[in-house]
Amino acid sequence: MQLLRHDGPLTRQLERTEGTYGLGQVPRRLAPDATARTVCGYCSTGCSLNAHLRDGRAVNLSPACDSPVNHGMACPKGWDAITPLASPDRATHAMVRDAAGAWTRVGWDHALREMTSRFRSIADRYGPEALAFLSTGQIPTEEMVFLGALAKIGMGMRHGDGNTRQCMATSVVAYKEAFGFDAPPYTYADFEESDVIVLAGSNLCIAHPILWERVTRNPHDPEIVVIDPRRTETAAAATRHLPVRPKGDLALYYAVANVLFERGWIDDDFVRAHTDGWEAFCDHVRPFTPEDVSPATGLSPDEIRSLAETIHGGRRVSFWWTMGVNQGHQAVRTAQALVNLALLTGNIGRPGTGANSITGQCNAMGSRLFSNTTSLFAGHDFTRVEDREKIGRILGVDADRIPCENSLPYDRILDEIRAGRIRGLWVVATNPAHSWIHRSDLREALARLDVLVVQDLYADTETAAFADVFLPAAGWGEKDGTFINSERRIGLTKKVRHAPGEALADFHIFRLVAEYWGVGDLFPRWRTPEDVFRTMQAMSAGQPCDISGIDGYDALEDSTGIQWPHPAGSPRPAAERRLFEDGRFFHPSGRARFCFEDPHPPAECPDDEYPLTLLTGRGSSSQWHTETRTGRSPVLRKLHPAGPWAEIHPDDAARLGLAQDDWVTVRSRRGVLRARAVVRDTIPAGQVFVPMHDAQTNELTFPEFDPLSRQPSYKHCAVRLER
Repeated sequence: MQLLRHDGPLTRQLERTEGTYGLGQVPRRLAPDATARTVCGYCSTGCSLNAHLRDGRAVNLSPACDSPVNHGMACPKGWDAITPLASPDRATHAMVRDAAGAWTRVGWDHALREMTSRFRSIADRYGPEALAFLSTGQIPTEEMVFLGALAKIGMGMRHGDGNTRQCMATSVVAYKEAFGFDAPPYTYADFEESDVIVLAGSNLCIAHPILWERVTRNPHDPEIVVIDPRRTETAAAATRHLPVRPKGDLALYYAVANVLFERGWIDDDFVRAHTDGWEAFCDHVRPFTPEDVSPATGLSPDEIRSLAETIHGGRRVSFWWTMGVNQGHQAVRTAQALVNLALLTGNIGRPGTGANSITGQCNAMGSRLFSNTTSLFAGHDFTRVEDREKIGRILGVDADRIPCENSLPYDRILDEIRAGRIRGLWVVATNPAHSWIHRSDLREALARLDVLVVQDLYADTETAAFADVFLPAAGWGEKDGTFINSERRIGLTKKVRHAPGEALADFHIFRLVAEYWGVGDLFPRWRTPEDVFRTMQAMSAGQPCDISGIDGYDALEDSTGIQWPHPAGSPRPAAERRLFEDGRFFHPSGRARFCFEDPHPPAECPDDEYPLTLLTGRGSSSQWHTETRTGRSPVLRKLHPAGPWAEIHPDDAARLGLAQDDWVTVRSRRGVLRARAVVRDTIPAGQVFVPMHDAQTNELTFPEFDPLSRQPSYKHCAVRLER
């Protein structure tokens, strides 16, 4: 290959790489016409797929029937996951922007010298804190570990965050404060074991269709309660829909707790034996009577009392939430209000119970535990000397090289860019110029950088348009590694195709950057992703997420995935496991904590000039986030509505004289979106829903952040409609 003709570190790295992972060989351990088991690379469900190979190349996919996750089912994205990889507009070569602003195709040696020399110049002039990275929940865990170690230990960066800040930071903080660790307690089998299922801010039918299929397999004729402003597809299929007013949910859950206390409908034995702070919580919710919160919630007092009665009447009640809770201005306390209801009623640690956050991206849980962004590897703490020393010993580096303070969160990294204190940024497998809240402000920040390096599958994303250096990466299906799904299951994703042109796995790009930065000797044992996995096991030992007992990649393949924890010496794990069965939590006391705070309104509310509330969310199970991949599939494009659309109540449409499919402008104080009007009463009057997938949606959104998690509040801002 052309790129092997370069001299220096590049040639040595690729020669060492070729024998193991190959640039043109049949993927590891696979016969040319085999069927390979892998894990889907879209959402956090973690479906097992069979990749069918012909001449060593995956030609199609089918769902695995023996998987404990998807039981032979797949959504449209999973069936068609190969098509975007074969798109003719894949990035195949590195590029550098010339003085005139045009892209110039270059070899890897040129691109890496350009990247590292420009980053080094910034670090020498302004200090390493002037460099930062933004990562993702879309790459294997081993690549996250390598990036986190390279950037923060090898290159001296202090700040780096991931796009999981946009979807899962709320649940991380909520679990840490309530349970003592970021520990989703459930297993997917709980969908089929519950007799009451409460879905809060979750359109499960669309966002996680395979999990909704698990709900439909429940043999107990469960009561399914959906709490959501819109009558979503999930709400329409539920037994009860409570159309809570936007951002009235925290007061609602406090009112439900008020009723449970008032009527003595709490599990007194569990609460006293296994929790702290319940008396203070009881005092806190006493003023939140159904009558008092009814105006804020838009629900009648009887509806609120009926919800409390339903929870009390269930023997196995499970509470589930996704972005409708996580992406709010007071999201952590809202998630914890659901945790509190589970604790009050003893609905945790038993089949069919739990306070259960469903993650978004395929490896969001891997990012939460191992990306080295918000916490030191495996849930350790950057600020603890003993944690830095432990990780330093395992990595074979001086603990003084490990940062002793936490990174700035995503929004504050951007603030530092605007202030000129961060001048170089490395963006890996994410597209913030599309997905970040108040998009135009983000684009202005990117334009201020001295150098932006983007590493992705495609060079035509909104973020790549701002890049100075572009590095072509392999995607899902073109590399090996592990993903961790919402139920804590570690699954193996395999290389079943070869990346096009000179594109490389992110793992190998990180190895090359380490060499060009001059710190390759810090990572001599990391020749393959499985080497990094062994390091992950060592780092996890003794932690709640301990995976030291997993016998390598072969064990993951043989077991169709293993849920953490699985410490060394433990017996072969059951296919389905949940946490807290013994009533012990991860705080030093062994008890869970009630966490709470008074509700307060969002920073931007409707007024005379902008009288409507904008809601955003997923538009179709055939779309994925910024559509960087799904938008390149002709099949998936046919399965979702064409172009941007806005869901509008008939009363609001009538005031403007709008009919179905008319074009309408949705305007906020920050920008505009032109969309097709979808007139229906599934959304209340005074609200507008717009799918998140169109780039213009985030021209509208208001940059408010939960103060505890720093997660953006995508679900609420003031807009008006214009014909």
